Parts: sequence; C-alpha cells; structure tokens
Amino acid sequence: ELGWPESISYLDRPPSPLEFYREWVSPNKPCIIRNAISHWPALKKWTPAYLREVIGPKVVSVAVTPNGYADAVFQDRFVMPEERQMPFTDFLDIVEKKVTSPNVFYVQKQCSNLTEEFPELVCDVQPDIPWMSEALGKKPDAVNFWLGESAAVTSLHKDHYENLYCVISGEKYFLLHPPSDRPFIPYELYQPATYQVSEDGSFEIVDEKSADKVPWIPLDPLNPNLEMYPEYAQAKPLQCTVKAGEMLYLPSLWFHHVQQSHGCIAVNYWYDMEYDLKYSYYQLLDSLTKAMKML
Repeated sequence: ELGWPESISYLDRPPSPLEFYREWVSPNKPCIIRNAISHWPALKKWTPAYLREVIGPKVVSVAVTPNGYADAVFQDRFVMPEERQMPFTDFLDIVEKKVTSPNVFYVQKQCSNLTEEFPELVCDVQPDIPWMSEALGKKPDAVNFWLGESAAVTSLHKDHYENLYCVISGEKYFLLHPPSDRPFIPYELYQPATYQVSEDGSFEIVDEKSADKVPWIPLDPLNPNLEMYPEYAQAKPLQCTVKAGEMLYLPSLWFHHVQQSHGCIAVNYWYDMEYDLKYSYYQLLDSLTKAMKML
C-alpha cells in the first residue's frame, strides 16, 4: 500500500467526494480523470486570439531562462528564472513564433496567478473543484495558470499540496515517483541564484548571497547519471500524458518532472495537504535516507 502502482489509473467521470477521498487521496494514489472539466468554456474559448482579445497588452509576470530550466540545478547553483514583466501580447508573439528569441518564456508564477494576474479568465473555468473541496473540507490555497514553450521544463521536485492539474489545450508529460522512492532520489544543498540579463542581452547567474542554501534534486530523470547516483537505478518512475480536457490528480509529496507540447495551456488547483500519518511516514523515510548517507 505504501509502495507504487504499476500504472496511472483512469476515471471516466469525476468521482463523488467520499469516493475520491477513500480511493485516491487517503491511499495517496495518482489518477487521470476524464470528463471532469468538459463543461468549462475555456476548453473551446482559450485560443491565442481569444487570449489576445481578453488580456491584451496587460503587463504580466513571465519566467525567462536561457535553457528552459527554471528552478533547477545548473552550474552547482539552484537557479531561479528571471521574472520579467512584459505585455501579454509580446509573450504570445514569442509563443506563436511571430517573434524569435534565443531564450525560453513560460507563464508559470505559482502564487495563484490565475486569480491575481489573470482574473479575466476565471469565469471560463471554476474557482475551485467542488467535489475536491468537499472531500478535503477546504478551498484551494492557489489556482495557477500555465502557458509556455515546449522547451520549458519543470525539474524533478515534490510539493506539499494535493494537486489537480487540468490541461486546457495541448499535452503535459509527467514523470512521477511515489514518496516511497525517496531513498533512491538524491538531494543536495545548493547556493540559490537568479538569472539576470546583462547589457549585451546574455544571461548571467547572480547569487542570492543572503539566502540559505536550498535542498534540491540534481538528477535529470530523463537522462540519469547512474555513475554519480547509482541508487536511482532502483527507483520506479511512472510516466503519463495528460491531454486536453483531462485532469491529473497528483498526490502530495509525489516527485514529478514535467514537459509539455508547445503552447500548452493548463490550470492547476493546489489544496494544502493534511499533515497526518502519510506525512510522518515521509519524514521518517527522509530522515532514514539522510542517516544512511552519513554512515
């Protein structure tokens, strides 16, 4: 029960709150749910032309990197993207390849940016997922809007949230590890830094000197260096594709690495996890893993 499923299950309809809590949240198992968002206007309306009309030249936050990796280990640093304030229409020009840029652009600010930066779009989706809110007895902490280039990659990490990830257009490609794979997944401490654009337009990496070191996963699960991290050979990743109109339930503390088709649009709902026995189990596993490495 504490281990990993062999594949991601599909549900053909949204479950009842009790069913979802009993079958998926409580055992901490992922699933893909079809027909859960088919009634959303966004599925038909959110074309580039519609987004241009509704949001227009409004200035929004865009993550910009030279390589597509934001919040990832690079050159022995934990490097965060440049947070560029730019007109949304300029961003769409890059995504639609009307303008070329050597850099990689991604709307991915995870601070409930759908409600904070894109309130014009909220009426096309839902402020929460009713059956999830009832199952957990709470509303989401954040609702996030994602849109970017195919070169934008989310490095392997975990979150302390129950995550409902809804794809509006395009596809998302997830590589997942259950929390029980923690002993095989390397963590190291890194100096935090940020990409900054220099005068000639190139990026430089600038250390956040007053910040504490950040624990992060240096391994690329798509091309793991098993000479450096031999334990990872024992891990058992699951892979799945979430298509337009589908919703992925990504349980709390599951490790995930994410790629996408070009111009993919998604909305996700973060519900705070319960700090219960599952959390205690993970903390024990994490502590034992660290203790073994010190021996």
